[in-house]
Amino acid sequence: MFAYELNRLHHADLVREAAAQRLTRQAVTARRAAKAARSAHHDPEGRVGQERDGYVRAA
Repeated sequence: MFAYELNRLHHADLVREAAAQRLTRQAVTARRAAKAARSAHHDPEGRVGQERDGYVRAA
């Protein structure tokens, strides 16, 4: 009976760890999506080049 209880506790720990990892992945995905949405909203055509002294070179 003791081994069964240890197995149940170990299983519960694994389930909690998997849930925490899943939540972490979801947070990273949401952060990346929010960053992409912000950059698309503020700069719809993308970055032209590096800003040097406030001016960029024309194409």
